[in-house]
Amino acid sequence: MLLARFLTALRLGDTAEAVYHHEKAIGRGDWRRLPVEHRAANLVDAARAYLDAGDLAAAGRTLVDADTIAPAETRCRPAARTLAAEIARSGPPAAGVARLATTLGLTR
Repeated sequence: MLLARFLTALRLGDTAEAVYHHEKAIGRGDWRRLPVEHRAANLVDAARAYLDAGDLAAAGRTLVDADTIAPAETRCRPAARTLAAEIARSGPPAAGVARLATTLGLTR
């Protein structure tokens, strides 16, 4: 239910509400019972929410976490690749984001 609220808030543009529901959802025990692909897809969406909220560090960490648990979600999903490029261009990226951007072929 919290993940549905997260996605609804994200789609409606209420990033503060989306971040709140995401953080609440990942703190619950049933988060770990989701298939890794679902967790990673949710983390990609959460990274978008963090970026839209102006929290570049959290966006980068969340996207790297998604890549760690299910690399195909970040490496094959166009939205994740676009997000990685946006995070990398938004400022000096953290080491994990820089590695991910290089892996995705987004750097020169």
